[in-house]
Amino acid sequence: MIESFEALEVISQHRNKAIVVTTMTAGVEWPQVSTNPDLDLPAMGAMGKTSSVGLGLALAQPAKKVIIFDGDGSLLMNLGSLVTIANMAPPNLVHFVFENRVYRTTGGQLIPNAGKFSFMGLAKAAGYANAHEFEELEIFKNNIGAILNQAGPTFVCLKVPPATERLPFPFPRILDQIPRFTAAVQSTSS
Repeated sequence: MIESFEALEVISQHRNKAIVVTTMTAGVEWPQVSTNPDLDLPAMGAMGKTSSVGLGLALAQPAKKVIIFDGDGSLLMNLGSLVTIANMAPPNLVHFVFENRVYRTTGGQLIPNAGKFSFMGLAKAAGYANAHEFEELEIFKNNIGAILNQAGPTFVCLKVPPATERLPFPFPRILDQIPRFTAAVQSTSS
């Protein structure tokens, strides 16, 4: 399995000027490695909605790469977004799901049907242009550059170890984040 923090470090090294939308565990870890925090939009407290927010940004900013960091439990709360994303087919969208099989923020309860279905398979069936799954960091490192350069939508499932301790989740007010984020996106659009 891949440690989520290590995977985020790898993505950070390749993100360039991509917009990154985060929630849950990735939302806590990403700020520690982000190379362009002004283009990060933390959606803490928006469990299940990161994929929808990322889709809206990808459609509104077609010249910019948009990366989504989703949790497996979070995606299950808005599974229909896979079909919507595939239908809209934004070529600039990369959707990462960190599959740890538990709801970490509420104490580590198993997600429904944990380990008995494939998130990558769901993305393929929904119609994503590309779908990948990784359990080994070195293989992921060797493929991240190509993945981020694919015409999307692209789905990447990262198998990470389950964790039951609740991280000290910061809940930045989204209203405080929007002006900073909007200014950064507008300044890099061209």
